[in-house]
Formats: sequence, C-alpha cells, structure tokens
Amino acid sequence: MLHILGTIFAGLLGLSFGSLLNVCVLRWPRGESIVRPRSHCRGCGRTLAWWEILPVVSWLFLRGRCRTCHIPVSCRYPLIELAVGVPCAIAGWQWLGGLLAPDLPPLFYYSSMIVFFGKMILTWLLVALAVLDAENLWLPDWLTLPGAALGFIAYLLRYRVISESVLIAYGKFVLHERSLSLGALNRLLGILAAAALILLIRWVYWLIRRREGIGLGDAKLMAMLAAWLGLPGALLAFLLGFVLGTLFGVALLAIPAANKAGGSWALKKLPLGTFLCVGGMISSLWGQSIIAAYLRWAGL
Repeated sequence: MLHILGTIFAGLLGLSFGSLLNVCVLRWPRGESIVRPRSHCRGCGRTLAWWEILPVVSWLFLRGRCRTCHIPVSCRYPLIELAVGVPCAIAGWQWLGGLLAPDLPPLFYYSSMIVFFGKMILTWLLVALAVLDAENLWLPDWLTLPGAALGFIAYLLRYRVISESVLIAYGKFVLHERSLSLGALNRLLGILAAAALILLIRWVYWLIRRREGIGLGDAKLMAMLAAWLGLPGALLAFLLGFVLGTLFGVALLAIPAANKAGGSWALKKLPLGTFLCVGGMISSLWGQSIIAAYLRWAGL
C-alpha cells in the first residue's frame, strides 16, 4: 500500500510541476514573467479560477474550452503535464520498490533519495527543453548549463554517500577522498566527451555541406545529459534520440502536406534537442536495464 500511495503522490507532484512548466514554456519565448499576470484565458483575458488550472482534470472537465468565451484550449497543456507526471510516478515506483527490499544499509536510503529527486529535476528540465526546441528551435543556455551543474552536484552528493560506506567498511579516510576525486574526474571527462561528440558531428557536417547542421545548444544538452546520466547513459540517449529523429524525418517526408512548402528535404530543420530529451528520459528511467541487457546480449 505504501508503494502505491507513494507512487501516486510522486505522480501528483509531477503533474503540479508540469502545470508550472506550461506557464514557463508559454511565456519564456515571449519574454514574459512567469509570476504576473496570473494564469488567464488568452482569448478573453479572464483570470482563471483555481479549479480551472488543476492539472489534466480541469482540461477534461471543461472539455478543452474556456468556460467564458469557449475558445479551444490546446491539448498541449495536459500532454505537458502528463509528460512530467508519468515519468515522476515511474521514478517514484522504482525508488519505493528499492526501499522496500530487506536488509538495506542505512546509507542506501540517502543515496536512493538523491537519485529519485534527481530524476524529477531532470525530467522537468528535459520536458522544458523538448518543448522549447520543438516549438522554437531554442535550447536556452540558462537551462542547459545550470542543469549540467546541478547534475554534476547531484552525482557528487550521491558518490559521497556511497563512498561513506567504503569509509565505514575500511576505516580509511584517504580511500574516501581519493575515490571521490577520481569519480568527479571521470564524470567531468564524460561531460566533455559527450559535448565533443556533438561538436565533432557538427564539424564534419560543416566540412561536407559548408553550412551549420547542429546547433551548439545540442552540445550543451549532451553535456547536461552526461552530467546526470554518465557517459554511457548520455550515449544511450543520443542513440535513442538519433533513431527517433530519423523515424520522424522519414515519416515527415512521407507526408505530402509537409513537403508543399518547397525546398530541399536535406535542408529541413528538425529539433534534434527534442529527440535527445526523449532519449534522455528513457535512459534516465530504464537506461541501466537497457545497457545491462545489451551487454548480456553481446556477451560482454
């Protein structure tokens, strides 16, 4: 019962953050404040009541329309809320499932808590960046760079808690300090390597096409993914994002209406960051299982 209730609470908390994110991704590109004015209808300008901004439920109850002017309310609002709420519920289920295992060392609880809240923060960041890139081809530095810093700090905190168990087991403070330093160095190298991968692809594309193919924001996004997920997790996110982007591009070419605007198919701009974010969310929730399954399949 505790497992189920905790998962529901994590999902509701995620939905609340998704509701806030709706305001952010709508107002940030316009340079508007996310605090004032209060949530209002874009058609008639009426300030919304508290029961009109409940995540998902209000949109369903009002049937996707303003109750005053009856202007349609985009389905993007509940979709964004669910995009944050569902991964948070899954992360909560995974976290509480691990806590209910018997004979766990006390330090494990702190480590798993850091992982859980880290997944919630990362989910919020990835959904925000995915929407901003899909709608505006924009990956703002003030999200990716602080996001990378937060991921690195979360890694250090978790690594320190794990290292404490080594300290308790061996009683050697030097071992703890050395392991923490090596862990930080490895994570920093992974962050640089992930960003370098995008920069290398960007450079090769420029040599071939003599035009910019991938923005620098994608490199910073990969650095953020590596800070949170490590280099293997970031590479998995890149692979998943590449596959999803390719499938989307092929599907786009198969739709006649998408090609009426003219221009070469090779010059169409696709939001690579959006696909990287989707790959990052999959890697965050199931990355370790996917990598472990691949290693077993490959016999490594």
